[in-house]
Amino acid sequence: MLLMSIHNPGYGQTGSDKANIVIRTTVGNIRAVLYLKKAPVTCANFLKYIDMAGNQGGEFYRTVTLNNQPNNKVKIEVIQGGFDVSSLDTSQIHSFPLERTRITGLVHRDGTLSIARDKPDSGSTEFFICIGDQPSLDFGGERNPDGQGFAAFGRVTGGMAIVRIIQSSPADGQSLTPPVRILEISRE
Repeated sequence: MLLMSIHNPGYGQTGSDKANIVIRTTVGNIRAVLYLKKAPVTCANFLKYIDMAGNQGGEFYRTVTLNNQPNNKVKIEVIQGGFDVSSLDTSQIHSFPLERTRITGLVHRDGTLSIARDKPDSGSTEFFICIGDQPSLDFGGERNPDGQGFAAFGRVTGGMAIVRIIQSSPADGQSLTPPVRILEISRE
């Protein structure tokens, strides 16, 4: 059922330990694998949003480069985007528990997909893709003051050139101008 509990780690699993997805953008496609068994809660929620809103797309709206974070002692390189959930009822959008990298064993390397968040357990419909290895985003890393890291849950398997095109697109600070439209996020 589409609206199964977002905390049910089995949602979206098909007996495999991985799921393939494609993020279709206006500048090209990004293919990725999700690690269902290593990050079951995060993957279940991401797949839930694919099923509910993936055909509505979304956008990549943020680029973080070494040159546009002057106030950060610990610098990272990522692009950040999210699902277009404007047609969903707000009761369908939930945050979910943070699956820390010290538990999952997944780390933030080049091409890693991870969930954006402010505080622990606040991840929802926003995600990012790492450009280069980003150990400061793992549990114990220094990028986030709470040291809890971010929930890595997948990896780009094709289209890192597209990720780099998005990262180098025109921006005002970290805001892409205009954002790069995600046409669709779907299972493959």
